[in-house]
Amino acid sequence: MTGTGGEEMGAQAARSRALAVLRVRSRALAVALLPAAVAVVLLVGGATGRLPGTGWDAARWAVSVLAVLVLLAAAAVALVVARARPAATPTVTIAEESAPDLYRMVRDLADRLDVPAPSAIALTPDCDSWLEDRTHPAHGPPPAPRRTDPAVPGGHARPRGAAAPVLVIGSPFLWWMRVGELRAVLAPVVAGTGPSAHPDIAAARRFIRGLDAAVAVASADRRNPLSRAACAGLARVCRLLLRGCRVHAAQMERGVASAAAERAQAVDYGLRIAAQEQVGLAYAGWDRLLTRVALPAWRMGRWPSRLDVGVVAALTELSRRDRLAEGFASRLGERPACDLLEEPGAMDEAVSLLTARLFHGGPETGPDWSPVDWDEYPEEVVDRTWRTDAARLHRVLDTLGVRRAAEEDTAPGTEGPTLARVLDHLTVPTDGPGAAPGMASTGGPGTLPGTASTDGPIDPSRTAPAPQATPHPPTDGDTSAPGDTPTHPEDDDDLGGTTIRGAALAAGLSAQLAREEAAAQRAGAGTAAPATPAATAGAAGPDAALWDDGALPLLPLQPPRSGREILTAHITAMVCCAAMDTAGATPGLDWLDGPSLLFDGARAADLAPSVLSLVETGDPGPLRHWMTELGIRPEKPVRLV
Repeated sequence: MTGTGGEEMGAQAARSRALAVLRVRSRALAVALLPAAVAVVLLVGGATGRLPGTGWDAARWAVSVLAVLVLLAAAAVALVVARARPAATPTVTIAEESAPDLYRMVRDLADRLDVPAPSAIALTPDCDSWLEDRTHPAHGPPPAPRRTDPAVPGGHARPRGAAAPVLVIGSPFLWWMRVGELRAVLAPVVAGTGPSAHPDIAAARRFIRGLDAAVAVASADRRNPLSRAACAGLARVCRLLLRGCRVHAAQMERGVASAAAERAQAVDYGLRIAAQEQVGLAYAGWDRLLTRVALPAWRMGRWPSRLDVGVVAALTELSRRDRLAEGFASRLGERPACDLLEEPGAMDEAVSLLTARLFHGGPETGPDWSPVDWDEYPEEVVDRTWRTDAARLHRVLDTLGVRRAAEEDTAPGTEGPTLARVLDHLTVPTDGPGAAPGMASTGGPGTLPGTASTDGPIDPSRTAPAPQATPHPPTDGDTSAPGDTPTHPEDDDDLGGTTIRGAALAAGLSAQLAREEAAAQRAGAGTAAPATPAATAGAAGPDAALWDDGALPLLPLQPPRSGREILTAHITAMVCCAAMDTAGATPGLDWLDGPSLLFDGARAADLAPSVLSLVETGDPGPLRHWMTELGIRPEKPVRLV
């Protein structure tokens, strides 16, 4: 009885707060109708002869015009609130035919909790689960309600035409959790369909979502002054109503959550406590997988097609390394929740594509955007990334006028791009700052040290002004190309802690990356990607009706890299290329740290501190010592792409 009483108390509190939200709506309607009511009284008084005179006639005309204007404005606001498209989470809907066991488990859970079952189930690339209302016409036709849906506890029977909320499940949960753990975690979420189906709570939520969507519509950029003025008024009214509903809406959602939690205590309560540990572990593994493993592949135009399988591998590796995770690997012998899907591979691929588009902004299909399996990741992503970065590094060195080894008195067979060229350029000599063998330490006005050679003329096509350190492409409103305004790179905040030559090289790399990204965006905008066979065959994919492709990426994983980070990554890539071509190293994949360099199957260590010593202080000693121990020859040319 304690659980039932707690549920009733939470539900009653939620309904009382929902009525408070609806009273705000009623007051707004009353304010809009007040001028019309006064105009009706004045017109009736004039028609009956009780309010004669020119003064009353002028008042009737003024109030009538004001009433018409207020009614038109109120009708426009109400129309926008009703028709504005509420925000919806990008998901991949699971059809009942593709996951009958999952639907059966959720419905059994709803029957046990005595609440309506969710109308549909969808997956999202997040480590959370919730209910989402998608009854708005812009979200597509809602699924037909089941005839066996029970009445709402403590309220009226749910109308036959009203659809229950959609159950949104984080995809990492299905692959990492066991069936019992998933059931325990979903119990309080499914229990929320009971209070959510109450007419007052549903109406209050629709009103708040409509106001929020109307504010988003009013915030859109418009060039017409009249439209801007109308949208400003609309946004002001909607924000005023939202401020009036804010406290009541928060208390209503708190009451719904309390009622759901109290009702779910009767189902797998003990297992839920243990399953909550898996929620935090899954979140840590998912975040690490996206930022360390998936992001390098997305930057290369490849999207891993089995991210959910990868999070299982990452968490298994964490269980092997971390003593705190001991015992978690033994759970892998139980039935995973992904077995509730008929085709988990196809669903994992659809969620992986959605993840790439949300967090990186890649297209759905295209010649420069293709899936990659985990077995192909070292060669297709790691090797290509390192060699592409190394090639970019040498192109920028060419632009800065740094001589190649072939132009110096070197031994035969050392022509081509070498690691020694990078080391010699970044090494800070002892005889003076900014000077290096074969490079001018001074130049004309505005010339950075180390940007021009005094031994001979430089090809004009390979010479450019000192570029700005902007790791992201210019916006549409900026018509100037990167590098039009020469600046001293050592004055930039993101280039602090580097040498003068390192700052100039980092600025050049940042500008080169910006140009490449801008060119890729222009090429992608002008190329229509053909439909894939999976798309034409109706395979599982993201719900295109729920979100706008023009706003991608919706959730960027990381801020733009600083110039020093870009320089460090490119030098590391050059060192790895030299290790692969001269010492027999191989590219590898570490599930927790991403791309890694392997020597005889073992991961190389202590590379990052050596590279940082070169970047920050210009001292190549630690890096040369590290390479000597592993047999890496920096004077040998490497293969680039």
